[in-house]
Amino acid sequence: MIDPAAMKRVLVVDDEENIRHLLLVILKKAGYEPTAVPGGAEALRLLESQSFGVVISDLRMAGMDGRELLRQLVASDWPGYAVMMSAYGGDEIAIECMKEGAYDYFNKPFKADEVVLLLRKIAEREQLVLENERLREELDGRFRFDNIIGTSPPMRRIFTTIGKIAPYKTNVLLTGESGTGKELLARAIHRHSGRADKPFVPVNCGAIPENLLESELFGHARGAFTGAHKAKKGLFGEADGGTLFLDEMGEMPLALQVKLLRVLESDEVRPVGEAQARPIDVRLVAATSRDLEERVAAGAFREDLFYRLNVMHIRLPPLRERPEDIPLLVESFLHRFNRKFSRTVERVEPDAMKALMDGGWPGNIRELENAMERAMLLSESQSLELEAFPDAVRANRGGRNRRRDDSDLSIKRRVASLEAELIRLALEETEGNRTHACRLLEISHRALLYKMRDYGIEIPPKGG
Repeated sequence: MIDPAAMKRVLVVDDEENIRHLLLVILKKAGYEPTAVPGGAEALRLLESQSFGVVISDLRMAGMDGRELLRQLVASDWPGYAVMMSAYGGDEIAIECMKEGAYDYFNKPFKADEVVLLLRKIAEREQLVLENERLREELDGRFRFDNIIGTSPPMRRIFTTIGKIAPYKTNVLLTGESGTGKELLARAIHRHSGRADKPFVPVNCGAIPENLLESELFGHARGAFTGAHKAKKGLFGEADGGTLFLDEMGEMPLALQVKLLRVLESDEVRPVGEAQARPIDVRLVAATSRDLEERVAAGAFREDLFYRLNVMHIRLPPLRERPEDIPLLVESFLHRFNRKFSRTVERVEPDAMKALMDGGWPGNIRELENAMERAMLLSESQSLELEAFPDAVRANRGGRNRRRDDSDLSIKRRVASLEAELIRLALEETEGNRTHACRLLEISHRALLYKMRDYGIEIPPKGG
């Protein structure tokens, strides 16, 4: 970001004294604070000690020419605007300069109005950048919780829940499809707790071989097994005082579930090969994309461990259940990839945004992020058109991607979607009367409340 006061200061670089003098006169008359130097090397030395919003440089100069000056300005991440000028060449040189990082280009001889109008255009653009930054900060403040973005009712409820539970050591179980942001949520819980200055240790239980998982989690003594040449603290030990995030909890072997339950009940951990347990102070956040209740029923997950983990359950809704959050996520990705790729893409075209909002997004936020990155790399304009997006997004042209929804053969997801729709219809039919809705749905009042919470369903307004 450029210091607003520096936008009035302009550095003129030209080895012709009469051009320097002419530009100084024009710029002073227009209310600017110009300085002139005869070459690129002098300009770089001056920029080390003084701030200028704009550099106007000739291309052909003795010693360091304007093209080399431009390259060094870009390489140093100088935040101002570079404008090139020359008595030689035309559009081709102008395009080359702008590709290399110049904001604009004009030919000699020039008119005073031409120079002043160009500087006014730069000032307007910088004002627009400042305004966009202000709006983005305002947007982030209203619709962001740490790095989690959302304005939909279920996401707002999740933000409220995090604020309430974060200060306490209560175990938390995060459920949701892959790509919904469970680790981001776990990190937010950690950052808003009294443990924020202690370690946050993430573990993917499905990525560690079963025969190594116990040693990885609890540590081991030297010589405990072949290859244990030195003692190891273990991930519980590394997270002592902080938060341990166990992702893909549903993949943990039954034998290890017993030992994890013992740790949670006693706040002690016993490394492999040691006789004595050690006290441990760890806040556990577990996550899974599997249905743990189904795993319990199938005998693949211990019921007592499930209840120990499920003290506070937060379900992250899939992206298809909160399409109103997609424009916010798209804006965030635009901002991130503009910085990453040094681009200035300003928007997504309306038909492309509609296709994004109509998508099924089986890969959720991770899939949307990949689609945005691809579009940013393929697009050469300041707006992203539908053709820049993957085939799966373009297939949404003209309406909701029913074909993708119908091809989802997951019983769990299809039943959940049907349940949510039936609950909404029952609440609308009864004008929000939960007791009457329970009779229509043939479920208990308690079950209805749990399902409304999990699906992010609110009572509809009277008459609506």
